[in-house]
Amino acid sequence: MANQLLQVGSLSAAPGEKRYGVNEFSVQGRPYRLPMWLVNGRDEGPTLVVTAGVHAAEYASMAAALNLGRSLEPATLRGRVVVVPVMNMPAFTARAIYVCPLDGRNLNRVFPGKADGTASEQIAHWVFQNVITQATYYVDLHGGDLVEALVPFTIFFRSGNERVDRMSLEMAKVFGIHDLVSSETPGATFSAAARAGIPAILAESGGQGIWTPEDVARHTNGLDRLMRRLDMIPGGAPEPVPCTLLERFLWLRSEHEGFWYPDVAVGAEVRATQYLGCIKDVEGRVLQTAVSPADGRVLFIVSSLAINETDPLLAVGA
Repeated sequence: MANQLLQVGSLSAAPGEKRYGVNEFSVQGRPYRLPMWLVNGRDEGPTLVVTAGVHAAEYASMAAALNLGRSLEPATLRGRVVVVPVMNMPAFTARAIYVCPLDGRNLNRVFPGKADGTASEQIAHWVFQNVITQATYYVDLHGGDLVEALVPFTIFFRSGNERVDRMSLEMAKVFGIHDLVSSETPGATFSAAARAGIPAILAESGGQGIWTPEDVARHTNGLDRLMRRLDMIPGGAPEPVPCTLLERFLWLRSEHEGFWYPDVAVGAEVRATQYLGCIKDVEGRVLQTAVSPADGRVLFIVSSLAINETDPLLAVGA
């Protein structure tokens, strides 16, 4: 409740107070620094947790989180907001894609983490226990990585908890992005939050290392719409936006190291068994052919010529 002290690790904000600071905790015996904002409104309301930078080259999402942390004021806020703009700081500094340089693992595949695990598992454990579990509602901001083009979409997970699932879907609709995807990503932030009883979404906008004003605005507008819907900020409930619900999120992955030649563009409507591209070796021999697993839409596609074994190639929303 907003009439209580908001505390995350060593940082705290009293009712009516905004606090920026850096929490420091140990990851495999070395200090890990995590910047964040705590905004504690004057009036009672829910607690919204917003994170970004889990994949730390998805810049539009981080720019939006920075905008929220810098601009939000407690005088006009009902409830409390915690903003973590860059969760994976080592990857951000290294401009690394997919994984955390401390252990080579995908941070968004290890939640809720382990206190005695690898570096990524320890980061996930601290964030989950100290930040995410405080949420009444949770939003994780993402986009295409440095080598990924995508159409904007929002993911939610049907956990089996009727209350959580109903509200997660409502959050996804209110956020205002046209394509909604019902999917579980094991070890992802939003899946772990939903399993813990917290309505959660993961929103995707931007990609390929580019953070256009339009991509950033899609995230900031979504957060504004959600906070208005939750009656956390003035403005009233937003107008509904038409949306399409996709029930399956089907990934294709590389089985080889080689050269990736996609034959479709991101956003393309495809049919089951349609040819989508191939992987070739140096001499041009086809090592792998990619075909669509279902009728649907290409939601993201890897845009680099270079491809490694197990790398994603693209995903179809069906």
